[in-house]
Amino acid sequence: MKFFKTLKPAAATTAAIAAMAPKDLDISDPSSIKGVAKTIAADTMSYYSGTAEKFVDLPEPHYWWQAGALMGSMLDYSHYTGDKSYDPIIARALLAQVGPNFDYMLPSHFGQEGNDDQAFWGFSVMSAAERNFPQPDENVPSWLQLGSNLWNSLVSRWNTTACNGGLLWQIFESNPNGLDYKNTVSNGGLFQLSARLARATGNNTYLEWAEKVWDWTEGVGMIDDDFNVHDGASASHNCTDINPVTFSYTAAIYLYGTAVMANVTGDKKWDRRTEDILNAARSFFSPFPNATNIMYEHACEQVGSCNADMRSFKGYFSRFAYAASVFVPSIKPIIEELWHPTAKAAAKACSGGPEGTKCGQRWYYGGFDGITGLGEEMCALETIQGLLVGDSKPPLKGDQIKTVRKFAAPSKGKRGRYDARLA
Repeated sequence: MKFFKTLKPAAATTAAIAAMAPKDLDISDPSSIKGVAKTIAADTMSYYSGTAEKFVDLPEPHYWWQAGALMGSMLDYSHYTGDKSYDPIIARALLAQVGPNFDYMLPSHFGQEGNDDQAFWGFSVMSAAERNFPQPDENVPSWLQLGSNLWNSLVSRWNTTACNGGLLWQIFESNPNGLDYKNTVSNGGLFQLSARLARATGNNTYLEWAEKVWDWTEGVGMIDDDFNVHDGASASHNCTDINPVTFSYTAAIYLYGTAVMANVTGDKKWDRRTEDILNAARSFFSPFPNATNIMYEHACEQVGSCNADMRSFKGYFSRFAYAASVFVPSIKPIIEELWHPTAKAAAKACSGGPEGTKCGQRWYYGGFDGITGLGEEMCALETIQGLLVGDSKPPLKGDQIKTVRKFAAPSKGKRGRYDARLA
């Protein structure tokens, strides 16, 4: 598959944004937010060597799932800022990983693909569908169909041999430890994707599965009475040994799922669940009295044990919390209370490196802490660009969702577009 350019002008052009140093962020000024996001997006994509013609795996120690997560962050960048300059690269990555059955089961990554990994590619594919993001390859199904195929793959592995249901963490025997563990990231992924597909298609089967996965998660105690989302439990113990560790992104995955369900069903129980999960997630803020309402990953940050995966978790927390506020407006005051100071702190932390723009990990540090990488860039990007959520278009649904073939033309007066046809 290969994109090629024509010389015909496109109907729309990508937004021209002036890059800004993150330390100069003004959260009340959309142009400032976009300028800072542009700078951080460039630093984020510096870790990815793929092009509009070729997907390339992220360098070690990053796993395959994080490439899918990265494309989700960049889809958000495109959506919130209007800067479409990365769109062909994003599309190529999403299309290159569909696999032989168009469900993101990719044989070359079977050694490291779990149910949660597949779900993260699904989040990105659904975002593409819900925004009519260009899909330039006529030989591949639409984004929405790809999302449905991926969902069918996940549902086929619903496991009732223990715990009365649930998805195991891993899929293949090559990862035996994860074959005894039912985790909330995998099941939350199925829950959220079910809710989003129910909204996008109107198909009650997806709605029923969203209810089913929520009821199962709550029933086994992985979501407790206070709406903390715990990590998982062992199938061999019939899920009676709940692992109490909590991560920000796990709560966020369920948070957005409940918000979508609130929109789909109109049932206030989902509004309340959204509010309750977010209130429980206050535990991920205010690590010290002098760092009030600043986000941190409490399982690892303060003890310096965050691995490459964990270093990106705050980004997904921000992504899904901002998105949830679109469907459940009652949480907007909490978003303002928690995310506004967090965004300012994240921007101050993006002051490292030769250019003074590299993002650090510990936002409560008061500046750049010397720890930087892809995860740090993604976290800051999602936390800052999401401030624009109130001015963005909500996710599309039903017949609003189309298959779009053309990319927006470049800015700065350049002519041309990426065409749907492939050489």
